[in-house]
Amino acid sequence: MGLHKVLKIVAFALAIIGAIFALMIMSGDDETAAGMSGNMLYIAYIVLGIVLLLVFLFVIKGLFAGNIKKTLLTVGAFALILVIAFGMSSGTDLDLTPFHEKGLDITEADSKTVGAGLNAFYILAVLAIGSMLYGGAKKLINR
Repeated sequence: MGLHKVLKIVAFALAIIGAIFALMIMSGDDETAAGMSGNMLYIAYIVLGIVLLLVFLFVIKGLFAGNIKKTLLTVGAFALILVIAFGMSSGTDLDLTPFHEKGLDITEADSKTVGAGLNAFYILAVLAIGSMLYGGAKKLINR
């Protein structure tokens, strides 16, 4: 039996279990509904875990089936962009006193991490726009 058929059977079984729990919640009293809601959360966590595991397995399978050199170069380039973005962010460019007065526990490290995320977004956005412009210009020149 193929993996696709097994996944369809697992998805169907989880859908039936979810439907049974949903009917039990709708037909029961408040106490039963509260207890069953907790069970639904556990089912949701199990389904999430199964989905994450399957995604991980399919990514690993696709990684080894495809061109691993190109994949590793792409991941390395992305990691380099993150390192550059983290190096560009200082964490001291924001006055933290208003946050502390409101009771929020924001540190310079938090500010640096947020700044690094913003810098990485800006770098990736510029690269994406640049690659679209380059591709469009190349297409126009080749006509």
